[in-house]
Amino acid sequence: MAKSKSTSILRSLTGAAICFLLTTCQSKLAESGPALLALNDSNYFEAPGLNILVFSNSYDGMFDDSKMAGVEIVHHGLRTATNGDVRLNPTPGQWDLHPTLVERRVERDSNLIIAQLKYDDPQFTYQIQGRTVEGGFSISVWTDQPVPSALAGTAGLNLEFTPMPYFGRTWVMDERIGEIPQYPDGQMTTLSTGETEPLPIATGKRFSIAPDDPERHITVTTSGEDLMFYDGRNKAQNGWFVLRSLLPAGKSGKLVEWFITANTIPGWVRKPNIGHSQTGYLPIQPKLAVIELDKNDKSRPNASLLRVNDDGSTTEVLTTKPKEWGRWQRYDYVTFDFSSVTKPGVYKLSYGKQTTLAFPIADDVYQRAWHNTLDVFLPVQMDHMFVREAYRVWHGAPHLDDALQAPVNYSHWDGWRQGPVTGNKYKPLEHIPGLNVGGWFDAGDFDIQTPSQQAVINALVQLWEEFDVARDETLIDQANRYVEIHLPDGKPDVLQQIEHGALQLVAQVKAVGYALQGINESHLWQYRHLGDAANKTNNRNYTGQPEAQTYHPRSGERPYNHNSKDFDDRFAFTTRSAHLDYGSVTALAAAARTLRGYNDALAAECLASARKLFDDWQQHPIEDKEPFVAGYMTTLEARAAYELWRATGDATYRAHLDETLPNMLSAFSFNAPVLASMIPHLGNDFRDKLEPYVRDWVHNVLEPASRSTPFGVAVSRHSWAGNSLIISQATAACLLHKHYPALVDTKYVFAGLSYLYGTHADSDISFVSGVGAYNKRVAYGNNRADFSFIAGGVVPGIRLLKPDLPENRNDYPFIWSENEYVIDIAAAYILYVVAVNQMTQ
Repeated sequence: MAKSKSTSILRSLTGAAICFLLTTCQSKLAESGPALLALNDSNYFEAPGLNILVFSNSYDGMFDDSKMAGVEIVHHGLRTATNGDVRLNPTPGQWDLHPTLVERRVERDSNLIIAQLKYDDPQFTYQIQGRTVEGGFSISVWTDQPVPSALAGTAGLNLEFTPMPYFGRTWVMDERIGEIPQYPDGQMTTLSTGETEPLPIATGKRFSIAPDDPERHITVTTSGEDLMFYDGRNKAQNGWFVLRSLLPAGKSGKLVEWFITANTIPGWVRKPNIGHSQTGYLPIQPKLAVIELDKNDKSRPNASLLRVNDDGSTTEVLTTKPKEWGRWQRYDYVTFDFSSVTKPGVYKLSYGKQTTLAFPIADDVYQRAWHNTLDVFLPVQMDHMFVREAYRVWHGAPHLDDALQAPVNYSHWDGWRQGPVTGNKYKPLEHIPGLNVGGWFDAGDFDIQTPSQQAVINALVQLWEEFDVARDETLIDQANRYVEIHLPDGKPDVLQQIEHGALQLVAQVKAVGYALQGINESHLWQYRHLGDAANKTNNRNYTGQPEAQTYHPRSGERPYNHNSKDFDDRFAFTTRSAHLDYGSVTALAAAARTLRGYNDALAAECLASARKLFDDWQQHPIEDKEPFVAGYMTTLEARAAYELWRATGDATYRAHLDETLPNMLSAFSFNAPVLASMIPHLGNDFRDKLEPYVRDWVHNVLEPASRSTPFGVAVSRHSWAGNSLIISQATAACLLHKHYPALVDTKYVFAGLSYLYGTHADSDISFVSGVGAYNKRVAYGNNRADFSFIAGGVVPGIRLLKPDLPENRNDYPFIWSENEYVIDIAAAYILYVVAVNQMTQ
């Protein structure tokens, strides 16, 4: 492939310019050099300042390409490269084809890791081999058979570099130099399929990225197929920089080999991270700084608490040697307990040469910590509404054309599926009227997922009934589909948000007779939409039938010219299930109670819908021989019966609750927050009955979790980071402490808040946008293309990459498993903080 022409940002430089660049960098690199790698006990290649992983992580079965797979480079503590593998696109997107990992083998005697992978259509099996070689590292692709003809010119070895660490740096490809662009400005080409792909920025045999930065300088050379350097952000905002070599046709054995050298700084040690609460501390609560250290950092200076005086000076209040905690994942930890300091004021922490931002110790540190979540985040997430904040319009009224019946026997993306029947009177692709009301965008995308709608309503009902949260800072006008943030309207915002969620759940029952799985975009180009949600559809109901040649829901791009441009309505996924119906019974019965006297007509519809769904399943009970599923279903059934009994006083529902309550108790950990809220309504006998379960839960769940990490909470090892579980357990501890103060220590309550606000691994950032001195200002919300945030959003948190890397990207929003806002976490967070405020008062 010919070298691409230079652009306005990536200027081609030769001769004297190269000499100048290399001379400028020489002084920085004089004391640096290539790393000497070796296989460590965790089965990845390691040197001080450098780790190279070979398929320690593989592709996500649910979310496809998560930018956490293949050959990966952790360079001076930061993961800078990923997805080293054979791919079929120059700059692969999330839903582009990726291979399946068949086997990973470590040959320690040879300092070699071999990964066997395959593509199924067309069939192609190959190996990625990673090994240490003199002066660096080798990646190679091996096959027993030549590349299939269908993949010739398509399959290539890729390695992706995350953009943010390289902004302001340069690249060198043979005789050419360019600067890493902050914003993409490359050339595109149109393929015969009609899709577009970036052209390479440069082509050659030797490529260096960031030669002017000792911490990020990496060089890749090849003696075979050319290296091609791409900017994937031309194709998608979440694209990375990609280095690629095509696999040669008609050849087997070793097809491609790259030699990689990564500069390392001799004696490099990662700076200590002083984990602490960016929001501050109550005088009465435990105060524990958790200091994260490079495993090669053997120094142990004193830790100090400094009081910030009115004149800006500081006074040392407490100094001591930190306490050794030990190794967790790849880091060592020490702790500094300053709980003895209770005097209100402004403070900083110091350890060695590190000093934190200031934080308060005060009686009201959490009083406002939940306001942004209720005042800003939830309103921004409101579907079917125009949302304004002063001069800013967050979005117009979207999805007024909701929704079309999803096709049958259809698998969508991200786990969405429609079964063999619609389950209702509507035919596939027929408009289902009445669904264009209420509901919240589930997360950073714009779909409506029914379980999360249910969870938000349940949390808000508890806020209203148990904590009397009557805050009014938002105008919500359902009749005119209008929301204005920071404009009180004389109505409690919690009630108005309950109303908004109830409108969607009632609409589902009125439309098809039961709860939907949810409503999702019909085309991938809509699902990936970034910007105003009102522009995703034309807000006019589609009434025709799409032409077969234009209905490609997984197509990478929207057809530029076609006759079905009005076919943009979302799909309603209508496969019926007991857990969705019982979930709606629970939420609607609870909403019916709170809406009485506020919106009596909607309250009546909520209750009627809840009773209908409950009766449907009682008359046609589900049978499932799988113990977990059966137990889970009866747990949901018990919750539904409880809320109906509360809403009606009907003894029939109370009898059903008594019958199914043992299932809730047998899954106490899952149901702990709900069971805690049931105590005032079921009486002292129930409280006494619950006590041994609480004792066992503390002993077997909370206490082991508090010891499992230096942060006092358990950290999820799943493919989605675990702030949701931390909030759930801490909230349950707070609610149960009220009834069992001798059993449930408040340390379990406060550990969760400290963790959310900065006492965690990797950094000391607050996971709640807009809350705390240093907080999430780059997150995966619907404005993520702007590298921005939504105030009050709560991100998932620390993702543990195998085998031992805790990560939460503070510079890059598009890693959704670490940084994506979700509405049910947000509502649970409000409940948690409000409950803590009441407990401490």
